[in-house]
Amino acid sequence: MKDFRDLQVWQKVHQVVLNIYRVTAKFPGDELYGLRSQMRRCSVSMPANIAEGCGKGTDKDFSRFLQIAMGSACELEYHLLLSRDLSYIERDQYESICSDLIEAKKMLAGLIRRLRADR
Repeated sequence: MKDFRDLQVWQKVHQVVLNIYRVTAKFPGDELYGLRSQMRRCSVSMPANIAEGCGKGTDKDFSRFLQIAMGSACELEYHLLLSRDLSYIERDQYESICSDLIEAKKMLAGLIRRLRADR
């Protein structure tokens, strides 16, 4: 069993989650159960799935949970774009979070490739 907190990719997506919570706190009240909630759920899904995958017994299982985290990252990427286009977040906030998110997606892809190659 791996300690998920030691993984750089987990640390990166954890920071993304913290930033998502900060920016969505300023969303309009009518988005409380809409886009705000959806962004928070899919962002939290990333580090949670990495953590859960670390607790699984095989690299194959771990890889599957990393792929789920990747799907959540792609979903969040769209929600960020929508938030920017609706003027819920500033362009600089969008660019900063997206930059971190794209870096995290690259890290996830690399880890998934490495786990597949080891099989």
